[in-house]
Amino acid sequence: MEAVGLPGFGAPGVGEDPAGREWSLAELAAAYAYPEPGPGGPVPWLRANMVSTLDGAAQHDGRSQPISTATDMRIFGTLRALADVVIVGAETVRQEGYRPARAREEFAAAREAAGQGPAPAIAVVSAGLDLDYSLPLFTSPLVPTLILTGAAAPPDRVAAAEKAGAQVVIAGDGVGVDPVRAVQALAELGHTRLLTEGGPRLLGQLVAAGVLDELCLTISPMLTAGTAQRIAGGPSVAVPKRFELVSLLEEDGFLYSRYRRT
Repeated sequence: MEAVGLPGFGAPGVGEDPAGREWSLAELAAAYAYPEPGPGGPVPWLRANMVSTLDGAAQHDGRSQPISTATDMRIFGTLRALADVVIVGAETVRQEGYRPARAREEFAAAREAAGQGPAPAIAVVSAGLDLDYSLPLFTSPLVPTLILTGAAAPPDRVAAAEKAGAQVVIAGDGVGVDPVRAVQALAELGHTRLLTEGGPRLLGQLVAAGVLDELCLTISPMLTAGTAQRIAGGPSVAVPKRFELVSLLEEDGFLYSRYRRT
């Protein structure tokens, strides 16, 4: 993997990485490190990790795997290993067959030093709590799965979720989840290094609410056409959100970009 542009910003500059050498997980972790806490202590930092084809498709046949690559999955695993919690939409849980995050021996010492548990929690955003509690995400997580929902969620489904071992977190006054409240609620649980993996509808809601701090976007050198969703969906924002490019890596035509809000 070669770093292109922006030398010195969290990743080796051009010429410092011999062609063809695979980056170690430690180097990837350094390149994607969360911001250091300020004088007032940790504050929530929400990053998204998504993949898109050249023509804007975030999925092929409803899944992201066909437009991904092995290096993209190494970055995916690294971003999870750095996070306190992974936020994901209920539809993505259903379509992608989500499993609980696993402990990674390569990151165990770093997570312990950062005061983190063995693996990040998964937080599922769901208004109706129409979830399959027989999935491993609920039956065998290393840390309890969280469900973010609104105060008007059906009480019987809240009870079913709690009976299955999930921790239900109220993050909205109505049926749905308020993204600002969700970030605050997770921070109150001690989760400030936040990661979302979509799907597009959830990411669109986070963008519209102005709570997204960073986007890690893999640009896949593929064309799919069709009607696949973009990485973010839903209503347009009144004014486009401006982000700045802070690092860019390239391998075999895939671009691994990292943007932060200006």
